[in-house]
Amino acid sequence: MDAVAYIDPAVISFVNETVIPVRTPASDPELGSRYKIKWTPTLLLLDADGVEQYRTLGFYPPQELIPSLLLGIGTAKFNLPDRQAACECFGEIIGQYPASTQAPEAIYLNGVSRYIESRDVANLIGIYDRLASEYPASPWLTRADPYRLLKK
Repeated sequence: MDAVAYIDPAVISFVNETVIPVRTPASDPELGSRYKIKWTPTLLLLDADGVEQYRTLGFYPPQELIPSLLLGIGTAKFNLPDRQAACECFGEIIGQYPASTQAPEAIYLNGVSRYIESRDVANLIGIYDRLASEYPASPWLTRADPYRLLKK
């Protein structure tokens, strides 16, 4: 990733403005074993207490790395639970990176976050409808399939 993704100006800017990057080799006796790093690159998003909130494994090209990091940040916010902040992250993926492989999951989690806050089933139906329309081959559509049954 050093040769492609990490040198991309947009990635550099996003990382510097959004996260605190720490690089450690998988062989690190403390951190490598603590976080069970078996392959590189492994990207972890940790909370302030060092608890893993999101993990990606393998190479991401620059156009996928930012949405992947946004998905991880959104997932961490979802788990807090700070649904509004999570929706902001998921919305950024949906709006700015609609061609990303992360977009279907962002649509799913955005709708679920909105449903949890509002209890409005239209949010769940909207997940299914949007995925069926825009990402029909996504496994996230399979996960959203029960929501189509909520239609009246």
